[in-house]
Amino acid sequence: MEVTGVSAPTVTVFISSSLNTFRSEKRYSRSLTIAEFKCKLELLVGSPASCMELELYGVDDKFYSKLDQEDALLGSYPVDDGCRIHVIDHSGARLDTVRSFLKRSKLGRYNEEERAQQEAEAAQRLAEEKAQASSIPVGSRCEVRAAGQSPRRGTVMYVGLTDFKPGYWIGVRYDEPLGKNDGSVNGKRYFECQAKYGAFVKPAVVTVGDFPEEDYGLDEI
Repeated sequence: MEVTGVSAPTVTVFISSSLNTFRSEKRYSRSLTIAEFKCKLELLVGSPASCMELELYGVDDKFYSKLDQEDALLGSYPVDDGCRIHVIDHSGARLDTVRSFLKRSKLGRYNEEERAQQEAEAAQRLAEEKAQASSIPVGSRCEVRAAGQSPRRGTVMYVGLTDFKPGYWIGVRYDEPLGKNDGSVNGKRYFECQAKYGAFVKPAVVTVGDFPEEDYGLDEI
């Protein structure tokens, strides 16, 4: 085989593997060494780089040569757009092992599956928050028991979605200035109250009931 130099910086090829019947179309830099190229293929096909044998096929799918010089550049071989590089695995890996590798590495469709699972979990959390929020009427007296804070009493002023954070929120007007705002966040008003009397909390920490106002002693000298 005659080794020739190619000026184009990248090449688009098809990748096939002895581990499966799928083909992937990928673009690679011609300046990669074969060793570096194998490392990139490892993430694609799931075969260890040290156990790969690479074969180059032309656009007409005829065998050209083996890519067997680890320190040679990919571009030093007659690799053109539309060629196919076939990965022969010698690790003895089975298809289920490859699937496990791809799943652990969150590659291919497994990355999409994880994203879909995360979206489903987020939708479930939103549905649970909505159900909790629906049992908290605006105007009700309530007690808020947030982590790391003493119980605080007030009146429910807002129930629903907000622009500042995802999910359902309960806007509370505290009986005393124990809050963080005046019923508005980032310039948008959700309810009216004095400064430091308003707060937004999650439905899970709000209990609705007969909670009379308490004297917190904040007016004492």
